Amino acid sequence: MEASLVSISAVWIPFYFAFDGRKRMDTKKYLEICERSETGPKVSKEDWDLDYIIDGVRELVEEYDFSWDKNVLIPNDDKLLDLIFEASKRLICKTGVYNISTGRVINLTEDEIEEGLRQMKKELVMGEGKDAVTLYARNIEDKRAPLIWAGNPGCPTPEEIFYENVLSSAKEPIVDLLTCGSLIDVDGFKVKGNHPTEVLATCRELKYIHKALREVGRPGMGLLAAESAVTELGDIAAANRNGLRPCDAHLVALFNELIIDNGNMARAAYSLEYGMRNASLACAMVGGLGGDAPGATLVMIASIMAANLVCLADYHLCHPIHIRDVATTARGCLWLQSVLCQAFAKNAPAIIVCDIWPKSGAMTKELLYEVAANAIVVAVSGGHLEGVGSADGKVPNGTGLEVRLMGEVGKAVTNQGMTREEANKIVLKLLEKYEHVFSEPEKYVGKRFDQAYDMATVTPLPEWERMYLEVKDELKDMGLKL
Repeated sequence: MEASLVSISAVWIPFYFAFDGRKRMDTKKYLEICERSETGPKVSKEDWDLDYIIDGVRELVEEYDFSWDKNVLIPNDDKLLDLIFEASKRLICKTGVYNISTGRVINLTEDEIEEGLRQMKKELVMGEGKDAVTLYARNIEDKRAPLIWAGNPGCPTPEEIFYENVLSSAKEPIVDLLTCGSLIDVDGFKVKGNHPTEVLATCRELKYIHKALREVGRPGMGLLAAESAVTELGDIAAANRNGLRPCDAHLVALFNELIIDNGNMARAAYSLEYGMRNASLACAMVGGLGGDAPGATLVMIASIMAANLVCLADYHLCHPIHIRDVATTARGCLWLQSVLCQAFAKNAPAIIVCDIWPKSGAMTKELLYEVAANAIVVAVSGGHLEGVGSADGKVPNGTGLEVRLMGEVGKAVTNQGMTREEANKIVLKLLEKYEHVFSEPEKYVGKRFDQAYDMATVTPLPEWERMYLEVKDELKDMGLKL
């Protein structure tokens, strides 16, 4: 495997400059990184997966002797946190990032990775006016509550229920920031990528969101939006003062594993001039090319390190995928989210927002158990909370009610000063209540939003509200002071 790294000038050009009150990479420097997509080593996708990822991760896992205990999902091990962070840095310095559009490797130097880590934001204002909030780098067992980023992120949603679905989260007082699903149709026409329907869907998505925020009296709330954008075309089309504002965020994604394309780099580049926040998104796969939880965690941490540079990340979304169970509530994904949040909190504080992506859907108690377990893991480990991507985010079976529980659980963890050991005990009890879902998911997919909520009042149906209250009582019995 070719390992030559692109050298940089001995005369160091200032890596970042102040833009709109924030630190952001110099345009010239970013274009130089983009140029490596044209000049870097030519590699086939197959060789990238095998030589760079599978072999590269396996060698490090074996060298460091990484392993995990499936009953300790929230480790309390400073040595592990330091070593896995060190190994991840070695991984990204060795592999770089693969641009699938050009079939070439964007190599990154150790100095660049270190500088990117130093420049990660510790605070970031989202939204505007009275509704603005500040994201911040959280600590392990932080007494400050996580922010609640609410919605059914990216979930394919018919236009007929889209607005009410967004409103169901926006109207929850516990919510700090808003996201949403993606429109699958506009005026009855299916949304297609790189097509007029994509432009119209993304713009209409933002209209629905702003309408919901005005209705609940929080028009300045910050957003993660343009979820209907299949390509960069829709994303950029929605970026305006009446849509995706400079105080909002959009996604700049890395693909599995450590892969980017020209479209996502174009999304990042647009923010240099327009100024909106870039949310990096990596979905490392537990049980995939990186192997089990420790290897996948290496890949995810390395992805965040790379995203500081190739995605111009202002903050980071952590969304592991389990190769079989898909959900973030699988044991390996819970371990990954906990270790990643803790590793950054200890070694390089950054704003980490963790997706909650359960297997179950609305109108099932299992969904609420999954949400509670995932929220506990993230809150005690140092992350913020985003979701809920109910029913794997595949069908619109998510509501504002499980968002409410996510927020209540996250804040309870911090309010009562829960330790990692205490949190782990509760999570193991919750796993007993929902882990059966992974073996027969079709039974727990739940019901569509309009079968769980009254569409006229946008409130939970009595049966759904009853389940929520019963699960809250169970959580109190487990030791959570809701």
